[in-house]
Amino acid sequence: MTPVKKFTKKTSSDVDIQKLAADVRDGSRIALSRAITLIESQHGSHQQQAKDLLQILLPHTGNSTRIGITGVPGAGKSTFIETFGKMLCDKGFHVAVLAIDPTSSRSGGSILGDKTRMEQLVKEPNAFVRPSPTSGTLGGVHKKSRETMLLCEAAGYDVVLIETVGVGQSETTVRGMTDFFLLLTLTGAGDELQGMKKGIMELADAIIVHKADGANETTAKKTVAEYKQILHFIQPATEGWTPVALPVSSYTKMGLEDTWQHIEKFEKATKSSGVFTSRRNQQQMEWFRASVIDTLERRFFSDSEKKVLMKQLEKQVAHSELTVDQALTKLFSSSNERKSATIEQ
Repeated sequence: MTPVKKFTKKTSSDVDIQKLAADVRDGSRIALSRAITLIESQHGSHQQQAKDLLQILLPHTGNSTRIGITGVPGAGKSTFIETFGKMLCDKGFHVAVLAIDPTSSRSGGSILGDKTRMEQLVKEPNAFVRPSPTSGTLGGVHKKSRETMLLCEAAGYDVVLIETVGVGQSETTVRGMTDFFLLLTLTGAGDELQGMKKGIMELADAIIVHKADGANETTAKKTVAEYKQILHFIQPATEGWTPVALPVSSYTKMGLEDTWQHIEKFEKATKSSGVFTSRRNQQQMEWFRASVIDTLERRFFSDSEKKVLMKQLEKQVAHSELTVDQALTKLFSSSNERKSATIEQ
C-alpha cells in the first residue's frame, strides 16, 4: 500500500525574514512583491515579521526621489506615469510605481487595473509597478504606502512615483510622504480652474497640463500661461521654490524631459537650502503620528466587549434614545472603569 503523503500548512513562521530582506536588497522583484504583501497583510501573525523586515531594511532606505502624482478625472495619470517612467528607465534610473486603486465602499473590492494600463512600463527590467487598494484609507493612498515606499528604496529604486486616486483635499496625505508633488490637469483652464479647489493647487510643486498635442497644443500653452498667473497669488508648497506649469504630451513625449529637469532642479535647490532634509524629517513625524492613531484605533476595536457595546450604542443613537455625546461618554467611561479595576487588582 502506497503511503499517503502528508502536507502541512505553511505558516508565517516559515518565512525567513533575513533571507527575504537579503533578496529584496539584491533587487529581486519577486522578493519585493512578497515583502509588500507581508507589509500589507492584516493577519496578526504577519505584523511582527513586517516590523522585523522594516527594521533590517531601514538603513538602506531614503535614497530615492519621491514624487506624488494626482490629477483631475480623465487627466491621464496612468498614461503620463508610464511614459514618464519609461523615459527615466531609458536614462538608467530604477523606477518604482505605487499605483493606488479605490476600494469599493460596498464590496470592499478593488479592480487593481494599473498593471494592465501600464503594459510597456511593466516590461521594463528597471521598473516595478505595484497596484494596491486604498482599503478605505483617506488621502488616496494605501495605509501601508509609506512602508512600501521604503521597501522599494531598499530594493534599489531611486525614483518612486506614487499615483493617488485623486480624492480632493485629502491629497495632503501623499504630500506628506513625498518630496515633489505633481498635479495633472487638462486644457481649457476656464472651467477647470473654477472647479478646482485652491487647497490642491497649494500642494503642487508643478502643474502639468496634459494631452498637449494635436489641436490641443495651442490651447494647452494658453492654459499653462493662465496657471502661471494664478500661481503668483498662491503660497508655494515648498519654501524657496516657485511652482511651475508645463505643457506635456505623453503621446509626442513633449515636455517630459522638461518635467524631469525641473524635478532635478527642485531637488538640488532644496537639498542645498536644507528644506529637503527638513521635509523628510517632517514626513517621519507625520508617519509616527498616523501610526499612533492607527494603533489606537486597531487596539480599541479589537476589544470584543467594546464591539458588543458599540452595537448597542449604535442602535440607541439610531433610534434617538441617546445623543452622540452620551453614547461616547458611555463608551469611553466603560474603558476607564476597566482600567481602574485593573489597577486596583
